[in-house]
Amino acid sequence: MRIGHVIGRVTLSIHEAALKGGRWLMVNPVDTADLNTCLITQPKLTAQSSLVVYDNIGAGIGDIIGFVEGAEATAPFEDPTPIDAISLAIFDTISYEAPISS
Repeated sequence: MRIGHVIGRVTLSIHEAALKGGRWLMVNPVDTADLNTCLITQPKLTAQSSLVVYDNIGAGIGDIIGFVEGAEATAPFEDPTPIDAISLAIFDTISYEAPISS
């Protein structure tokens, strides 16, 4: 799972029937260095590209979400579904401690 900041919404003119009831969000991944502060201040834009994430849990612009990509993103659907990323969580708090290097 990756963590990202919702920066916008995507509007489609045609929907795949399996995706009815959800929406598409523009998400900017959050750097590890910004995990503890991303809920308080707007995360810095990273060199990574923003991506489009399917959302059916109600996330909105400004939310910090957890999302998965690839085959894991298609797991909630019964039939094969053309999807690359899906939101799984909306975070209220995040507490991250970097692993100790040996």
